[in-house]
Formats: sequence, C-alpha cells, structure tokens
Amino acid sequence: MPSATPRAVLTIRPRPVANENYQPQPRNLKHRPCTSFTDAHDYLSSLEYSSHQLPVQSTNYQTSPSTYQHIDSHLQRNERPAKRSMPTPRKTIAVVNASGRQAASFIRVAAAVGYDVRAQLRNLDGIVANEIEGLEHVTTLVGDLYTKAKSARRGSPTLSPEDTGINHELIDELFSGADLAFINTTFWGDEVAIGKAIADAAVKADVKHFIYSSMPDHKLVTPSNISKKWPSLPLWSGKMEVEQYIRTIPSLLAKTTFLYTGIYNNNFTSLLYPLFCMELQKDGSFTWEAPFHPDVPLPWLDAEHDVGPAVIQIIKDGVKRWGNGERIALAYEMLTPKQVCRAFSRGVSRPVRYRHNLKIDVRVKIPTGYRDQLVALEEMYALGAKDPKLQPPYFGDQKLEDSCPHEAMELWEGHRGIEEYAREVFPLEEAANGLTWMNEEQEEEEGRIEGGEDLSEVDEEDDDDDDGLTMGGGAETPARKEEGWLA
Repeated sequence: MPSATPRAVLTIRPRPVANENYQPQPRNLKHRPCTSFTDAHDYLSSLEYSSHQLPVQSTNYQTSPSTYQHIDSHLQRNERPAKRSMPTPRKTIAVVNASGRQAASFIRVAAAVGYDVRAQLRNLDGIVANEIEGLEHVTTLVGDLYTKAKSARRGSPTLSPEDTGINHELIDELFSGADLAFINTTFWGDEVAIGKAIADAAVKADVKHFIYSSMPDHKLVTPSNISKKWPSLPLWSGKMEVEQYIRTIPSLLAKTTFLYTGIYNNNFTSLLYPLFCMELQKDGSFTWEAPFHPDVPLPWLDAEHDVGPAVIQIIKDGVKRWGNGERIALAYEMLTPKQVCRAFSRGVSRPVRYRHNLKIDVRVKIPTGYRDQLVALEEMYALGAKDPKLQPPYFGDQKLEDSCPHEAMELWEGHRGIEEYAREVFPLEEAANGLTWMNEEQEEEEGRIEGGEDLSEVDEEDDDDDDGLTMGGGAETPARKEEGWLA
C-alpha cells in the first residue's frame, strides 16, 4: 500500500563515504544471514585483488573506478554466474471459506510463494471471490459445505442445524491430495457438524499440518469472582466445540495448531453496522460506540494484512514447534477503546471519540446468528461493567492475553497497526462502499486531532434508520457484498 507521507518531506540521506577505520557492529540476528550474493559481488569475489589485498567478504571495499568499469563490461557481455534455482513448496493446502478475511489473506500469500491451494467458496459473488479464483496456483471448489433439507425456509438469512446436512462429497474433494489445511469455519450451516466432518476428512487424507482457527467458549472459563457465568458467544462456542472434538483424535491433535485471532481492524466502517460502526458526525468527526470497557485493553489484528504471513510462518516452523494442539493468540496490538480512538484519530486526521454503551444499537438488517452474538456480548460485558478487573479476557484465557503481541511478532514482524490502517486502508474501503467523506475538504484547526474521550454520559439524538441497508449484501455496499467479511 503506498505511503501517505509526501515524498517531498522525506529526508534524503547523503551518500556514505568510505572510512578506513570503520568497524561493523555485531548484530544479533533473528534469522541466519543470507549467503547469496549479487552478480557484481560474485564477480568481485572471482577477480584477483593482488594489488588491493582485500578479503573476499569484506564490507569495506575501496575499489578503483577502473575495476567497476571492468565489472560493467563483464555484466554487459552477459557473463553472469549461473543463478541458483529457487525451491518452491510442493505441497497442497486445503482452505475453506476462501473469501473470508482470514482465508483470503492466507491464500494470497500461500499462492504467491508457490503452494498449491484448493479453496472452497460458497459462490463467486464479490470482488474477493473473483480475485481468489483468478490467482495462480489456486483451484477453486464452488459450493456450500452443507446441504439444505427440504424443510429449510426459503430466503432465510441463516440456516439452523435442523435445516442442513453435510456436503461430504465436496469436503472429500477439497482434501483430495491435500498435505496441509487452514480451516476457519463459519456459522453458515451446522458449524459444529461441518467442523467435525472436516477434521475427519483431514485424518482420512493424512494431512501433515492442520491449522484450525478457533475461539473460546467463555461459559467454560468464568472465574469465581463473577456472580453469574459469562454466556457462550454463539459464533465462538461452536469453534471451541470443534476444537474439543479435534482434541479427542490423537493422530490429528499431534499435527494440529489452534489459532485465536484478535479483533479485526478491518471491522470498522462508517456504515451503520452494529458494534464496529465508526459513525460520521455532522462536524466531520467520528464516534465509536460499543460495550467494551473504555480502559481495558483488547487484542487487535489487521486480518487481511497479517493473517497470511503469520500462518505461512506457522507452516514453515512445522508441527515440532506448533503441533500437539498448541494455541496461538494472533494479535499485534493490545489497546483500550480509548487508545484505539486516539490511534484512529491520528490516522484519519479527524477527532474520534469513544462512547461506552452496554446496549448495542442495531439499525440495519443482520443475520440471525450475528444478532444472537450481539445479545450475548451485551450480557457478558454487562457483568461487572464498571470494574475493569471483572471484564472477560477476550481470548478467555489470561495466559493467551499475556502472550500478545510478542508471540505473534515471532511469526510476522511486519504487521499493520490501527493507525496505519486508518490512514491508508480505511478510506479506500469506505470509498469501495460508495462513501465520499474522505473527499470532502476539512477546515484545518490547531489542536483539532483528538480522540479517546469517553462520551458515555453525553446524551445525543439518535439518527434515523438507514432504510434498506443490509449487512453483508447489496449493490450499495460492494466491498462487503459477501458475508465472509465476518470470518
């Protein structure tokens, strides 16, 4: 993504001058140094430097201009050393829900480095699905992982387990010849039954590394100092049930890694979608309203940018490092809602304020499964609402919370934070959704950039409902045409 910093303000560093007394400082490198050399360096190494008496691998060459002329002449004659062949992965990876945030991020990177990907898509609607289908090294299998029962209601936004069966034929085809798997199931169909069927197919295909994107069931981890149990979050508890099933299969568990992802930076939108609506105000500022305690850190992740490289590193490290049911919390920033708003404000160069509200305002049509998730979130964050110490750990386990972000940084160091996302990506996604606020001129006022205020006690009139806006579909919101953005 191009930098938002104007080139005119970039500092131009002067050309370094050779220094006979220069001594390179030792560096503590995470990875082994590269042993490959450029063509010019290889050729320098092959020349006889009897007059210069320089060591071949010296970093302080003081080569005469005539030598460089010799090098240029040599390279122009195409007398280059034979290039080393680049090994490419000869492995096939099975992926489901390929248009979702996590899966799409992973497929882009896996295909780019040479893995063969077998990607399941519900349909080819939307720009992401079309992009995935067109990637080199990717074979798409279009179809649902469930089968509809005759009694299923037509036009239902979600399907209950009673209305669906398992598309075993498609799952078996997906795992045909697969060596690895990255699986992030969704609530479309019976997620638990589908997840178990996928696990069984992985055993049958003898995959060598099975990475499952899981989440906690808070009802199972409620601490004793809470008077009432935390509720199960419907979109998460099913994933935990699948994880528990995998743990009952020793042959698969030994080759399994469980990935827990933080809150997506990409969830933010100024559209009136609930929970992560960065609502545009009349004065050009934004307000984020949510039930999260304003002073309790939450884990954050740019799913589209960072999931792919991190999962590739998990695969490269292998099951010796991440197998046997190892859990990884993938989040690169631990920020309170106030800190998120301050970072977002710096990114969009507008005031961004936080309003703590235990009631999640739903002003658009949303899938039934997501509505149930929001109701459970309201209930969970209402318990001990005013006491930061009584707030639930996002990952359901304080050990996983404490592992952020250093464990994620072991996998991928080039993450994109909230501020960078807000500056460089958020306006593009907003424009793709047909919004134009980023094109409107803003009056420059000293001290205008702010954020993080808690507006919980401020009463404001509610805006009118946006009639006809439907979450996850419609030509009016092309960037979110496919419901997979939730995954």
